[in-house]
Amino acid sequence: MPVFHKEEALPEKAAESLHIEKKDIISWKIAKKSIDARKKPDIYFIYTIDVEVAEEEKLLRRLSRNFRTGAGMRGIQIQKAEETSYHFPKAVIPSDAGRPVIIGTGPAGLFCGYLLAKHGYRPILLERGKAVEDRKRDVELFWETGMLQPDSNVQFGEGGAGTFSDGKLNTLVKDRNGRNREVLRIFARAGAPEEILYEAKPHIGTDLLMRVVRNMREEILAWGGEVRFESKVTDILIDSGAIRGVVINDMERLETDTVVLAIGHSARDTFQMLYEQAVPMEAKAFAVGLRVEHPRRMIDRIQYGMEENPFLQAADYKVTAKTKSGRGVYSFCMCPGGYVVNASSEKGRLAINGMSYSGRAGRNSNSAVIVTVTPEDFESGHPLSGIAFQRTLEEKAYQIGHGSIPVERYGDFKKAVTGKEPEPSRILQEYPDFAPEHKGGYRVIPAETDMHPFLQAKTGHCPFSPVHSILPAPLNLAFIEGMEQFGRKLPGFQDSGVYVSGVESRTSSPVRIRRDETGQSTVRGLYPCGEGAGYAGGITSAAMDGILIAEKIAERYAEKH
Repeated sequence: MPVFHKEEALPEKAAESLHIEKKDIISWKIAKKSIDARKKPDIYFIYTIDVEVAEEEKLLRRLSRNFRTGAGMRGIQIQKAEETSYHFPKAVIPSDAGRPVIIGTGPAGLFCGYLLAKHGYRPILLERGKAVEDRKRDVELFWETGMLQPDSNVQFGEGGAGTFSDGKLNTLVKDRNGRNREVLRIFARAGAPEEILYEAKPHIGTDLLMRVVRNMREEILAWGGEVRFESKVTDILIDSGAIRGVVINDMERLETDTVVLAIGHSARDTFQMLYEQAVPMEAKAFAVGLRVEHPRRMIDRIQYGMEENPFLQAADYKVTAKTKSGRGVYSFCMCPGGYVVNASSEKGRLAINGMSYSGRAGRNSNSAVIVTVTPEDFESGHPLSGIAFQRTLEEKAYQIGHGSIPVERYGDFKKAVTGKEPEPSRILQEYPDFAPEHKGGYRVIPAETDMHPFLQAKTGHCPFSPVHSILPAPLNLAFIEGMEQFGRKLPGFQDSGVYVSGVESRTSSPVRIRRDETGQSTVRGLYPCGEGAGYAGGITSAAMDGILIAEKIAERYAEKH
């Protein structure tokens, strides 16, 4: 369908495709929607429509015969709609069953708690940070003043790290059990736009996601669950190889035989505590890199063949490369019309992320360009060596940015690494108002000859910010190699005027906490879960893993009964 079509045209097109009258369609709904930009600037939406009609089997037989004989419409595929439904294990709760305790209210912990609460298990959710509405105030104050709250920031608090991102919900995880669809349905019931149920690349946006998270919490409470904020788990109690409880804020002891570790990828002190308690874990591969910014209109022109279209949101992209050294380089957490944000959670260390609001209307589009690292890149074979690696990079970023986000133009970055003089920037010629769009202060290194008044007003001065000094040399070279390859796919991506910020170090967990087929650690009753435990990457996959662990707990309770 052309991008300017009206919704009432969809059932008309469906009836035409089925060779029936529109009045013969009893009901219809959009099952999937994506963008076809292969013939830009002629852009189309591609739909899959589920329709209900009378005498469906008879119609399917006739249509099948028509398509075999060539009488069907070219490009239209018609088949019986099959939808994977989700089924939670039957709730069997022994009378003496203890209440499960969930550590963390990011997507994994929130969805685990939601499913358990819905089915009568009355979980207790413990969150070291604050409720999302209070957390929002702390984060905005940090961006304005630099005053960091160690347990209430972009990484910690209700909703997890994904709350201050784009709220992207696409995942590559196979959905054989209907968990992906269930995640989307729950989000939609909690106030997310209905479009997430069928868009090929669904997203919610930071502004709407906060409301959705709060609504999910209220449902958990209504079902008998409990959510406790500013309740940091400082120890776990183990006896005879089984969990017996947790210690909260170094004071309160809470007894339970079921604990879900949905701690997120940045709970470094909790990882240390678990290591000291001999919970089996290992260092794992992840990726680090830098975030790049382009004018949103430029990315729209590359992807759509036009800079402005009222029927299309800001364009996204996804690019990958394989370097000569064998390292993978790829775009990550792409934020159309978004902002680079200071996502630090430890004093003296700086980490960044990307964020978009639901409208994706910012002047720039950004994404992380990250490079794979493995335990061989770390200084030791210690299970927490990946955390030490991250911290080293974050300390460098903090130092060169003097606590603010350091920014460097790609041409200067490349020259510092390779010695090659940068080519003249077309971006700065075509988009003279192009400047970093950040949440939190930043420091830049523009050439004095093309200093923008906007930057002068924003920073007051322009000290040198050698972003090229953050990553080790092999990663810098891989980053440049990836950027150059991406420029062949997306012309201008590697322009000298592109802004490069650092450091993107929290892409996924550097640790995997081992679990078996029952979802448990060797410490029985302890359930590692979600991205922090090393079993997910992103909001949707973490939420799906939370649902999986809720199922495992239900099965264990049933066995006890």
